[in-house]
Amino acid sequence: MDILPGLEDPRRQEVRSWIEANPAPTGRELSEAGFVAPHLPRPYGLDADPMFQLIIDDELKRAGIKRPDNVIGIGWAAPTLITAGTQDQITKYVPRILSGEDIWCQLFSEPESGSDLASLRTSAVRDGDEWVINGQKIWTSGAQYSRYGILIARTDTSLPKHKGISYFVCPMDAPGIEIRPIKSMAGAESFNEVFFTDVRIPHANLVGDVNDGWRLAKVTLGNERVGLSKGGVLWGMGPTALDIIDSIRAAGPVTDPVMRQRIVQLWMEHNILEIIRKKIVMARLRGEHPGPEASVNKILADEHGQNAMLVARDAIGAHSMLMGSHDDDDTLYGYSWYSQFMFSRALTIGGGTGEVQRNILGERVFGLPR
Repeated sequence: MDILPGLEDPRRQEVRSWIEANPAPTGRELSEAGFVAPHLPRPYGLDADPMFQLIIDDELKRAGIKRPDNVIGIGWAAPTLITAGTQDQITKYVPRILSGEDIWCQLFSEPESGSDLASLRTSAVRDGDEWVINGQKIWTSGAQYSRYGILIARTDTSLPKHKGISYFVCPMDAPGIEIRPIKSMAGAESFNEVFFTDVRIPHANLVGDVNDGWRLAKVTLGNERVGLSKGGVLWGMGPTALDIIDSIRAAGPVTDPVMRQRIVQLWMEHNILEIIRKKIVMARLRGEHPGPEASVNKILADEHGQNAMLVARDAIGAHSMLMGSHDDDDTLYGYSWYSQFMFSRALTIGGGTGEVQRNILGERVFGLPR
């Protein structure tokens, strides 16, 4: 089902003409053209409908142009700031987010507040024109090289747990912040613990109203769960199932009947997810909200990603224990496959565990009791 218009579409011609005039654009040039996050309102995006967004994605991919690598900033922080931030906040932060000049992280999860995020304990106490932050965050991706973070903290302990939370922009170089990298089983230091000891944040960094942070956190998490269920099999990153199947094919014929069946199953999962994605896009194009298929998308995509990397590992066989001896090898024997397999274990945890997602599906889609 090809849902994209052809070359005769004036929007496609417009994008292609811009790319011809800017064959190697910088992040700032892409941002100023509205191509980094085209769904955002002007001047930060193009107020683009879903079809125009797909056309832009298609043309950028055709030209080999990549958007700035600032997933949390572009995907989660910018939409939340545009939704609830002051004009000063939007003007100060959003352009540099979209251009990739300022990297952002997300300071949400805590050691005892992961799936039950509203039980967080990090506190923010008002002191004149500042807020004093104390507490700890964990699993903070990219904190060690981020300039800012989106932070939620408890500002009123007398209110129910969902009510007494506020949302802040946190400078990651503020005095009193300590960042400790966490080495994953793949050997990477992607995640961090972040400790706050009497960290002072200006009141001007409060986003929205005091104690309205949970509502804004849901805006952020809504963007996160969409972002984590598209593209490649690793939260939109890494290879697709078809890439894995192509690599297995290139390595020679598969004679084991069980492995052949697993490859077929992987191919079917990929196509089911593609059908769901296209149904969601078509609903958006009709001006409708997606149906239950949007609720199951992340669950299926996460488990598909884990299955894809299991198939890749088993197709390699015993060589998969060598941690990828060929660093620059793009085949199944390269290091990236090893690290991606190890990372795939996190797919059903990050962005809301598979169990939590099933609870949401049962309660909100099927109407089952809590």
